[in-house]
Amino acid sequence: MTEQTESSTLMPDRTALVRAFWGILIYYLVLAAALVIADVTVPGSLDLLPTGGDGAIMGDDPAVHELEAALLGGDNELVDELVANSDKLQSGFSQALSLLLAMIGTVVLMLPVSWMYKSIHVKGIYDHSLDETALILPAVVAGIVLIVQHSLALAFSLAGIVAGVRFRRTLSDTFDTLFIFVAIGVGIAAGVEALEIAAVMTVFFNFATIGVCLFGDGLESHYLANEKILKLEKKKVARAEKQQDAHDSAHD
Repeated sequence: MTEQTESSTLMPDRTALVRAFWGILIYYLVLAAALVIADVTVPGSLDLLPTGGDGAIMGDDPAVHELEAALLGGDNELVDELVANSDKLQSGFSQALSLLLAMIGTVVLMLPVSWMYKSIHVKGIYDHSLDETALILPAVVAGIVLIVQHSLALAFSLAGIVAGVRFRRTLSDTFDTLFIFVAIGVGIAAGVEALEIAAVMTVFFNFATIGVCLFGDGLESHYLANEKILKLEKKKVARAEKQQDAHDSAHD
């Protein structure tokens, strides 16, 4: 019985993974259909989405290079001129609207990631708050990126603030770290208005995770859960033997 319990605990719940695969696939198909319908019904509506900002990531935008050189060189007059004349810099209202759409987009993209986290940990010991954290963290990161992307001083200030905050939290499974990295990556992509890159990242991550968990040997949390079950079974067996010995002694 112990061997059966060990093998069933170490292996991921294949039924839950297959169900997650079809659920996530249907979710993406419905999302894609909704975008197509929105574009057909209201032409140009997709232009409002924070996409196409991959130049800030790839570093191939001359305006961005010029602004970075001005910031690093301390040429405040040139920085002011570039900021005033740049077509990339929007008004306050449009920038706020872009950030709002980016935050909503991160939540929409991270929902399947949150479902994926719960699916692979059905049998294991895991941090129940991590899926909610991964769901909200990208929106926060997107806002921070938008604030500091045009200000070197703000970027250094943020680094100093983060360095002063101590996070004392140990993850129960090393695989959980990937969910945090994905959340940060999605937030950065959304913050620089490259939501399409965030979409590709989450789609690949979800289906790659399903494949790894289906054909892998199990996660660290599964081993921890298995050890806990084995300890409980040993205690039950020891308790039963003790009761049996006491019963035999009473009859003797």
